[in-house]
Amino acid sequence: MAASEDEGSETKGRMWDLEKKLDQPMDEEAEKLKYMQREKKNFSTILLLRLAFQSLGIVYGDLGTSPLYVFYNTFPHGIEHTEDVIGALSLIIYSLTLIPLLKYVFIVCRANDNGQGGTFALYSLICRHAKVKIIPNQHRSDEELTTYSRNTFHEKSFAAKTQKWLEAHAFRKIALLVLVLVGTCMVIGDGILTPAISVLSASGGIKVDHPKMSNDVVVVVAVVILVGLFSMQHYGTDKVGWLFAPIVLVWFLMIGGIGIFNIYRYDTSVLKAFSPVYIYRYIKRGGKKGWTSLGGILLSVTGTEALFADLAHFPVSAVQLAFTVVVFPCLLLAYSGQAAYLMENKEHVVDAFYRSIPERIYWPMVIIATLAAIVASQATISATFSIIKQALSLGCFPRVKVVHTSKKFLGQIYIPDMNWILMVLCIAVTAGFRNQSQIGNAYGTAVVVVMLATTLLMTLIMLLVWHCHWILVLPFTFFSLVVECTYFSAVLFKINEGGWVPLVIAAAFLLIMYTWHYGTVKRYEFEMHSKVSMAWILGLGPSLGLVRVPGIGLVYTELASGVPHIFSHFITNLPAIHSVVVFVCVKYLPVYTVPEEERFLVKRIGPKNFHIFRCVARYGYKDLHRKDDEFEKKLFDNLFAFVRLEAMMEEWSDSEDEYSLCGQGQQTQREFLLKDNAFTSNLDLTISSVDSIEPVGSSPITGQEGTGMDELEFMRSCMDAGVVHILGNTVVRARKESKILKKIAIDYIYAFLRKICRENSVIFNIPHESLLNVGQIFYV
Repeated sequence: MAASEDEGSETKGRMWDLEKKLDQPMDEEAEKLKYMQREKKNFSTILLLRLAFQSLGIVYGDLGTSPLYVFYNTFPHGIEHTEDVIGALSLIIYSLTLIPLLKYVFIVCRANDNGQGGTFALYSLICRHAKVKIIPNQHRSDEELTTYSRNTFHEKSFAAKTQKWLEAHAFRKIALLVLVLVGTCMVIGDGILTPAISVLSASGGIKVDHPKMSNDVVVVVAVVILVGLFSMQHYGTDKVGWLFAPIVLVWFLMIGGIGIFNIYRYDTSVLKAFSPVYIYRYIKRGGKKGWTSLGGILLSVTGTEALFADLAHFPVSAVQLAFTVVVFPCLLLAYSGQAAYLMENKEHVVDAFYRSIPERIYWPMVIIATLAAIVASQATISATFSIIKQALSLGCFPRVKVVHTSKKFLGQIYIPDMNWILMVLCIAVTAGFRNQSQIGNAYGTAVVVVMLATTLLMTLIMLLVWHCHWILVLPFTFFSLVVECTYFSAVLFKINEGGWVPLVIAAAFLLIMYTWHYGTVKRYEFEMHSKVSMAWILGLGPSLGLVRVPGIGLVYTELASGVPHIFSHFITNLPAIHSVVVFVCVKYLPVYTVPEEERFLVKRIGPKNFHIFRCVARYGYKDLHRKDDEFEKKLFDNLFAFVRLEAMMEEWSDSEDEYSLCGQGQQTQREFLLKDNAFTSNLDLTISSVDSIEPVGSSPITGQEGTGMDELEFMRSCMDAGVVHILGNTVVRARKESKILKKIAIDYIYAFLRKICRENSVIFNIPHESLLNVGQIFYV
């Protein structure tokens, strides 16, 4: 009995050892998996911290330099009551909390278009979810792009009702566009005013240490720095961009540290400002004067809109981390420290920032402040270039030269014409006003208008894109408008003290942008109504009633469908046409980019022996035409791939009738989406009955059987014979019966803008020796 028990226990022990050995590899695999997960988590945390660090230099430079000039612009005539300092500080604290922190960092930044921010990014999101784009050049295949993210909603939902309301009247579409253009114009105004006030305020540190120095010297120093800043723009920020984040980080840590020192040294009672009661007391005691001082408080949140416009490719979590951990606490400490200093030194409000710096680190802080001002100015200038490029892509800005300054980063661009305009206006503002107060009034007006535009656009985003219930949308819109309209009412009192500057600048750019867009729409509508019917083209026969000479003719048009009027104008005035004709349409979509493999859309027009094609090249608002793009080569590669695949499909088809291009007097057009040198099954079979179509079997041009491979060889020989780019040299005129405003807009303003802007041949990098301009007049 005892022996059997020993044997049983021994057997159990062996089985336990065996199970332990069998489980050991599984335990090792589990441990390895856990280790890999920990490493991945650690790596993602390190990457997030790195991106948050980098975002400091790009996103927060403008917001971070506000302590240079806020208190002076809040109290331009001096401080009457000591408690006013605590009231102003309380307003600053809650302004920073409500606008940058809650509204922008945690709500608005989530509305980015695949990492792209700004008013046009919001507009592109709305355009993808409602048909509000005024130029109707989109095709159903455009919605199949991988970057064309779009949410669907129920027909009876509030989002669907909002969509129908927007699409119901053309006036609402125009009003939405004007709202976007106003916001864009104010961002351009920021690009002028931010360098002016930041650099002038930073240069003011020289005078504090030398009180007898004339203010003219400070202005000259600021102008020299501004000229140098704008003159260096064509080099881009690729080589020096790595310095931006360390400079801004040191700046934030220094102003935060100085703030702690000043609170401890001068007056810790300023921390009472965290109570909103002091806001009420401040407004009640100050009356109208206290209300108008809100224009100076507003400057504490300047740079918030640039924060969204400069979002670039930083993840929202990195931007949120940088703001909550570094930017927000350092700004609160900096303003609290200045307030503590002013509690005992009210007379130093003019240059409170520099006066509150400890003497030992004064000159290092002047240098860091100047560098931080340059970084802030650079970020705003880059944001201005970016938003102008977006406006240009969506047909809202005259064609200007856009230079790509970095091979690594897509968003780093330089616009020479706008750079020099910004520089001249910036120097004029700096030298004209000569002080921070009036520039600050102008700056506040521009900022608050952009915020109002963003709030209204965000309301539509929350309804159409996020599908939020209107009960959730209403509090956001209401509280945002209450805060921003309060500030807007305050800056209206300062219109005659510099606030008129951004309004004049915005009005000038709005006139240019809207007139250009209006002329572009009228021109597109004329081309749509005057395009040639396919029946007329087919009635001419394969030779098109002309001599078909060897070569390929690329006819550029803005139409993505149909035969443009320029083609009929061409063949009725010249006796010959090329053996192969390709209608090329370059259009921009409301997406940030179109992947290279999805860029071209190729279609055959008419029977095979006509050798007429359409190629649509699609771009996003961040995409650029560069000289090294080899646009023509890519176009022909995709065209030849289309012909090759078309021939392969005809050979492989089970039924000859399924893919025949013509038979029994029927003509079909095919459309394929090019992707990875292959075509997805996106067939558009448009059938029309035409009696004049000849059989494909014998081509009058080649004299051979019209097989796909023969056509491919024929097209290659035509390409070797020469490629001619045919562009319309169009003059747009208003009709005689048009109203006087329309005549002024079309015949003078739009005509002048077309005359001074860049030609399409330059944008497409077309060599002059292969360019053919066809003159025509459009009466719109």
